[in-house]
Amino acid sequence: MKAQAMLLMVMLLAGCGTIQTVVRGDEVAAKSLKDHKSYCGAVPRIYSGVTYDFCTLNAPLEKGRDAQVHDSAPAIVLIDVIISGALDTLLLPYTIYRQQADGSIVISE
Repeated sequence: MKAQAMLLMVMLLAGCGTIQTVVRGDEVAAKSLKDHKSYCGAVPRIYSGVTYDFCTLNAPLEKGRDAQVHDSAPAIVLIDVIISGALDTLLLPYTIYRQQADGSIVISE
């Protein structure tokens, strides 16, 4: 049971919006959103994890996926929104500084 809980934590943190936007480079987050074909043009650094998750949810469906098929992907992203919101709040002083110094993370076309 402990191994399953640890595996779930690692999986959530690996895909966590805050980890994607704060810890990893800007290019990684931009490429990930570009690969998802997200409609977001930029992600502000303040609460960037939550914004990243909503940009992921706002991406179009993949080709070949039926819109009527419901899987667990949106539920996992919504759980990640809660975790990212908590982490973004803890990292708020740092992200405010980075927003002032570097600006938003731009997703180029």
